[in-house]
Amino acid sequence: MVFHDGLGVLTTVRQRLTWYPDQVWRYLLACQWQRLSQEEAFVGRCVEVGDDLGSILVAGRLVRDLMRLCLLLARRYAPYGKWLGSAFGQLDIAGKLTTSLRGAVTATAYPARERHLCDAYEIVAGLQNDTGLAEPMDPARWPYHDRPFQVLHAERFARALAQTITHPELRALPLTGSIDQWADITVFLGRQQPARAAIAALHTSDRYDVF
Repeated sequence: MVFHDGLGVLTTVRQRLTWYPDQVWRYLLACQWQRLSQEEAFVGRCVEVGDDLGSILVAGRLVRDLMRLCLLLARRYAPYGKWLGSAFGQLDIAGKLTTSLRGAVTATAYPARERHLCDAYEIVAGLQNDTGLAEPMDPARWPYHDRPFQVLHAERFARALAQTITHPELRALPLTGSIDQWADITVFLGRQQPARAAIAALHTSDRYDVF
């Protein structure tokens, strides 16, 4: 607990850490949309091979990623799993999304699961467009190529955001994101040395001062 910051040093640091720099924010948003794009069709593809439980699990992952995306869009750091739902529930958008997200993870049949997810995709896509950070994309659900699944094609939003990144180091990075976008085990995230080593190995660079 801090009772006095006469020199303003701590206040300055707190202000700098209030949120990511703009270019980092755009990069992380692009990465989060890319995460969604990689699995959004799996909800249907699992069912196609008779794996309804797998479809449910993928839907849960997508719901979690949508919640984290909403926190990013609202300029709120995502907490670890225990508090994720509580943090999401405080967002203005939560009232519009909760029914769809809950429906996606509780649906007992694939068509309803897909419908609830697509309803949520469209709401969050509209939220992304409203930020004005990138070229607006059509927020409607689309067929997954020639397959009988409905998806958002979230990679469109990832590409649009990536095109707005001008920082050369960030532009050179793959859309894998920050460490908590691809690793979620608490004992790993809480240890600085292994986390930095993992990032260095992934990006083959030891320069991350931009973060």
